[in-house]
Amino acid sequence: MLDILMIEDEPNIAEAVRFILTREGWQVGLHGDGLGGIEAIRSEKPRLVILDVMLPHRSGTEILAELRGDHDPGLAATPVLMLTARGQASLTLPQADAVLAKPFANDELRMMVRRMLN
Repeated sequence: MLDILMIEDEPNIAEAVRFILTREGWQVGLHGDGLGGIEAIRSEKPRLVILDVMLPHRSGTEILAELRGDHDPGLAATPVLMLTARGQASLTLPQADAVLAKPFANDELRMMVRRMLN
């Protein structure tokens, strides 16, 4: 079972996050585009989704809204950590369980993921 699915279009960020989180023992999958993001969540059924706000073809906020409206209550309740650029940190993302502004400290990411998965 996949612990974390990260939907992030910047390969350097995605690989860095995967490296940090797999060292903690979590299974991390990556999806690099807004297109197919909700399908990836439905097929993988991760325990946590890390979702970038700015994605090509479909925004993270659109994916989050569709996830929260999913007919499967278990899937709709999947915890979501939204990643934003510093200038977007003021965005209100009420459907997200947590928001983290890029760039972030590795320890901050680990602590937030640990809290969300426990």
